[in-house]
Amino acid sequence: MRGKFISKSESETFEFGKKFSSSLKKGDLVALIGELGSGKTIFVKGICSGLNAIETPLSPTFSLINKYHGEAIIYHFDFYRIKSIQELYDIGYEDYFYSKEICLIEWANLVREILPKNYIEVKFKNLETENEREITIRDIAQ
Repeated sequence: MRGKFISKSESETFEFGKKFSSSLKKGDLVALIGELGSGKTIFVKGICSGLNAIETPLSPTFSLINKYHGEAIIYHFDFYRIKSIQELYDIGYEDYFYSKEICLIEWANLVREILPKNYIEVKFKNLETENEREITIRDIAQ
């Protein structure tokens, strides 16, 4: 599932995430980019629902990472409050990013220099109508 999509509500964003989850495989890294309130966490909740995660996803803003169990292990990162790349080295980011599990990274634009060469980018752009957003999904291969 790649391309541009328009979501008109939180529930549509959730459903896009759920549908998108069917295209994921173990080892995929998904870089989520967008402003505050643009739908990143709702999209993650949809992905986790689609992968039958046992836990309810919460934004890991303060803990940096949450782990969910479903059809795959899912690592959910939120780097909004990251102050330096060193914090990622301190948590051993490479063990997660290069694992055979699925990684979902909110605010990935803040850590581009350490992302793997190949990943899936999901950009969220708020549109003029309230709750409407453009979601662009593309493969990045460097």
